[in-house]
Amino acid sequence: MSILRALKFLMATLSFAAQTFAMENPDSQPPQTCCPIVELRQYTLHPGKRDVLIDLFDRQFVESQEALGMKVIGQFRDLDNPNRFVWLRGFRDMPSRAQALKDFYGGPVWKAHHEAANATMIDSNNVLLLHPATPTSGFSLRNRERPRPRSNQTRSELIVATIYYFDAPVDAGFVEFFEKTVKPDVIGSGATVLAYFVTEHSENTFPALPVREGENVFVWFARFNDPAAYERHLVALTQSPRWRDENSKELARRLNRPPEILKLSPTTRSLL
Repeated sequence: MSILRALKFLMATLSFAAQTFAMENPDSQPPQTCCPIVELRQYTLHPGKRDVLIDLFDRQFVESQEALGMKVIGQFRDLDNPNRFVWLRGFRDMPSRAQALKDFYGGPVWKAHHEAANATMIDSNNVLLLHPATPTSGFSLRNRERPRPRSNQTRSELIVATIYYFDAPVDAGFVEFFEKTVKPDVIGSGATVLAYFVTEHSENTFPALPVREGENVFVWFARFNDPAAYERHLVALTQSPRWRDENSKELARRLNRPPEILKLSPTTRSLL
């Protein structure tokens, strides 16, 4: 056998072995996460208008955005504020974000429905631009299917977003502290950590939609089966001597203000 044929045979063998290993060991494959750029959007609405916006959003603004390359990751009712609608939108990168937003807000769906949507809103500028804190800390949406429009499926789970604020950009030291200290404690008390992000400091590539500038945040998301499970988590966490006496104090020392906590109930068509 020639050297060239031998090399080709070796490469084919290695490729086949790798594919076989991946199929037989799916947990060994690196997780697929969404998305490299994420917007955390909090809208303040006119009293009584949240369900009006949610109905319009879930019918008209999900598939129409995703057809242009965006990902509608989740949309929620804020349980602590009946006039707040929160949602998450993902992008491949900042240039594609600019193009996708230009196409959507200049396109026929927004043109047809923007007056109805804007009539529900007092403010839509509370937006944090984020990217995953590590290569694998984005949202994993694998095997998650979105219910059809007008689905009557009920949702009991709770998504909790916790926002930590800092004086300077979040560094690798804090990410390591979160992964080795905070994350094990919250998981041990019943939370399922979904993803964690830091501020994306790139220039806003679509200035028609403002974002909060000058912020230095670390944002993590957790899922609970229902609000009661979240309350049990809080009790367990505060009863943990390690958390109460050491880790929570070290966390507070690193922050420049108390964390902001959003308790979010997914709408029927939310992926999260």
